[in-house]
Amino acid sequence: MIHPNTRLQFINPSIGYGVFATADIPEGTIVYVKDSLELVITPQDYAGHGPEMREVVDKYSYIDENGNRIVSWDFAKYVNHCCDCNTISTGYGFEMAIRPIKAGEQITDEYGIFNLDIEMDLMCGKPGCRKRIGPGDFDKHYEVWDEKIQRSIPRLFAVDQPLLPYLTPATRADLDRLENDADAYRSVYALKFHGSTDAVESANHVASNTK
Repeated sequence: MIHPNTRLQFINPSIGYGVFATADIPEGTIVYVKDSLELVITPQDYAGHGPEMREVVDKYSYIDENGNRIVSWDFAKYVNHCCDCNTISTGYGFEMAIRPIKAGEQITDEYGIFNLDIEMDLMCGKPGCRKRIGPGDFDKHYEVWDEKIQRSIPRLFAVDQPLLPYLTPATRADLDRLENDADAYRSVYALKFHGSTDAVESANHVASNTK
């Protein structure tokens, strides 16, 4: 589910659509939650589709830490990548604004966190644009992503959060612990698909070795 103060807007024929803020969104605001209505496509289900349907799924989904492809039921699936993104996925399974977003500004995020299985060309055009992203980005960049999240996540407890009711009880309990203990932070590495490896255990191991 995308934040309520957003709208879908056509950008141009090359990029297609994007998601834009309809009101100011403060830093630390949860802008996307994987709620109970999201379409979960398991690896087995994905393999059972024909190439045309797999192409559609690939375009509009991301791969979670369990290897499932997630397709949003609302227009969250139209949020575009930017190498200087203003939101980012966190180790808690939601996306958060990592700087203030002004009304009329495009909502952008970091596709490198989405467990890509193929390389993608980028069109963000920002200074320092990586030009291409792919399967190796998680290991290359997760520490930088963690730094961005950790700078902004204290604001999460100080701003209005209309999506908070849609978090699972377990995630809300994790955030309660984090509010009282900064060392309880869960690395974005928790979102990496590890196959048979327990993702959360790996993330906690990584976080404990990067403090």
